[in-house]
Amino acid sequence: MSFIPHSEADRREMLARIGASDVRQLFGDVPAELLLDRTLEVPEALSEWEAVRELSGLAEANRSLVCFAGAGQYDHHVPAAVDHIIRRSEFYTAYTPYQPEVSQGTLQVIYEFQTMICELTGMDVANASMYDGPSATAEAAVMSRAVTRRHRVLAARSLHPHYRKVADTYLHGLGSEVELVAPGADGLLDLDALRSALGDDVACILVQYPNFFGCIEELEPIAEAAHEAGALLVVAADPVMLALLRTPGELGADIVVAEGQPFGNALSFGGPVVGLFAARQQLVRKMPGRIVGATVDVEDRRGYVLTLQTREQQIRREKATSNICTNQGLNALAATVHLSLLGKEGLRDVAESSVRNAHYAWHRIQELDGVTPLYPDTPFAREFAVATEEDSRSVLERGFEAGILAGVSLSRFASLEAPDGLLLAFTEKRSREEIDRLVELLAG
Repeated sequence: MSFIPHSEADRREMLARIGASDVRQLFGDVPAELLLDRTLEVPEALSEWEAVRELSGLAEANRSLVCFAGAGQYDHHVPAAVDHIIRRSEFYTAYTPYQPEVSQGTLQVIYEFQTMICELTGMDVANASMYDGPSATAEAAVMSRAVTRRHRVLAARSLHPHYRKVADTYLHGLGSEVELVAPGADGLLDLDALRSALGDDVACILVQYPNFFGCIEELEPIAEAAHEAGALLVVAADPVMLALLRTPGELGADIVVAEGQPFGNALSFGGPVVGLFAARQQLVRKMPGRIVGATVDVEDRRGYVLTLQTREQQIRREKATSNICTNQGLNALAATVHLSLLGKEGLRDVAESSVRNAHYAWHRIQELDGVTPLYPDTPFAREFAVATEEDSRSVLERGFEAGILAGVSLSRFASLEAPDGLLLAFTEKRSREEIDRLVELLAG
């Protein structure tokens, strides 16, 4: 049955008890010009069945396409066991595990999640998830400012534009913004431009690995330049490709963030997602009594206890810079289960299959007229960008008709200063037949 918490009689009684004549009086301190002085223009309420019928009709309008879009969200296979396990009673709750004696399942998963993220990224400590990759990147920028006591934040222009925009939003209230550093002709961060931008007021440089165009950034010289200037290196990584690439930790990163959607969370027409955040232990110790989203206690070399915070309550003894809702842990649980099912070799197989498919497509596209890889001589992993003579949005429209989501249009992102074209991504799910269909579509 429907849940209606208060009847009209309940509301009248509550208003009488506090001495208010009506609900409007509760908003008396709000300036009149900010109040909506009319009835909301919403349709009449539907019954439960009518609402189900309406939403079902909307859902039927969705189309299932062969997906070559990426840019942070990837069409990986999620084993059926993931959904089965996360629905078990010891996990399937939105409530914070305040009481360890009744929350062992969740607490164990948090530990496993943090351990696997540390192993993937090469970092010392990890928190128990963020909302998504962009917010994790923004939190890393805020943490860098707190650790270094500096205010400027630099970012490679090849950082995902959405990540930069979210970071700008976070930093706006702190009186700064993200400053972009230009790429070279090879699509990688220009080291000379970086050195010119660095100074004793720079807190960090944000770099994507591989970057937005799929190019594999050379992190070691970037880390050296940043550290020489006293700044930190924040790396936004593709977590699946970390199964093949050297970890950011090995290459000098101080903080690593990632979009965890590929692990256990299907695309589902835009969500859900989960953010990954890991850092070096010495940075955590430098934080002024806080760590992003969690409290960290280093118990031994492999044991880290991080406790989620909320704005309303202080759990244990530290403070946090962010507020992550506890049912976000369900997404982290899905990621943990997926990684556990794959194992080290299984994750490597997924990554290798994705790379093989991408490189097969890249070689096929070389045969086409009017479609040119944007950075033909730069190493890439499972994603690459092509310039198209035909308007990229027209290519996407033709793809929709053919049942193919043919990448992401570069024309959507003016800040990239890239020619019109498509960003193409590949996962283990794409067959040679599907890739050949994509190539035929690009050929016109």
